[in-house]
Amino acid sequence: MIDIPLSLPRRPLGRTGFQVTPLCVGCAPLGNMPETFAYSVAEDQAIATLLEAFRSPINFFDTAAIYGDGESERRIGKVLAMIGGLPDGVVLATKADRDAATGDFSGDQIRRSVERSLTLLGLDRLQFVYIHDPEHTTFENVMGKGGPLEVLQRFQAEGIIAHIGISGGPIDMLIRYVETGAFMAVETHNRYTLLNRSAEPLLDVAVSRGVAVVNAAPYGSGILAKGPDAYARYAYQDAPPALVERVRAMAAVCQEYGVPLAAAALQFSLRDPRITSTVVGVSKPERIAATLDLARVPIPDDLWQRLDAVGFDTNDPEEHRFK
Repeated sequence: MIDIPLSLPRRPLGRTGFQVTPLCVGCAPLGNMPETFAYSVAEDQAIATLLEAFRSPINFFDTAAIYGDGESERRIGKVLAMIGGLPDGVVLATKADRDAATGDFSGDQIRRSVERSLTLLGLDRLQFVYIHDPEHTTFENVMGKGGPLEVLQRFQAEGIIAHIGISGGPIDMLIRYVETGAFMAVETHNRYTLLNRSAEPLLDVAVSRGVAVVNAAPYGSGILAKGPDAYARYAYQDAPPALVERVRAMAAVCQEYGVPLAAAALQFSLRDPRITSTVVGVSKPERIAATLDLARVPIPDDLWQRLDAVGFDTNDPEEHRFK
């Protein structure tokens, strides 16, 4: 069991000086992205969800420029204006993105992305900015002269960005970026869950270098939260039949113990000491309290062994997504 009191504990976000809760509010669904999540989120629902999140003990929020082509950031900015700005002690991370229409991942595009984020969020400076999904460009472009990293470092020197991270998919790629020493945190998604453990080597490398690990999509973007019959998708695509059957087997094991599958999926990430914070996407106000409740469900040690025995993948879950 993960002991999550009403006032959540806080952990260092690597060497940034920020203290963050083990749960992080994922704001991607609030950008209204039906093409990614297969459901829509109206603006009034997103605003109500954010207001509830800012009232909760969770102090870490995660968004990106590309989520809903800025809609997630715009809605966050609207709520921040309603509540008088970013509350004390809250850490908001966003991501600098390529141009979704053209694929442009140049330094100039990253500068435009950051400038738009500042405008949409209504902030003068950003606490944490990831370079997002660098699998859509080359390592040499990101790290080279005038490239995305140099642009973010320039913003950092000007006091506009406090800290820089890297967020993306392929694990070998993320390890390569972590090993440069240029990033304070690495965010992985859909690759450290009950169903997929491909991020295992990344976690070890990051911890050995003092780089914070932020683990997103502990539910595999939904299937482990809603169940395979309600939402048979993993990593933003239809789940293959073998994966669906594995989820059914895990759900049956959890039922034996009286533990919700979603609680086991969430706590699988929360219980790992290598992970600083777990990003959980939310789309409704009631999901905030529900997530806190799932984090508190008592789980006996032998359940983890039973779930491991069901099996898990170590391949990249998105290896065919963009082909």
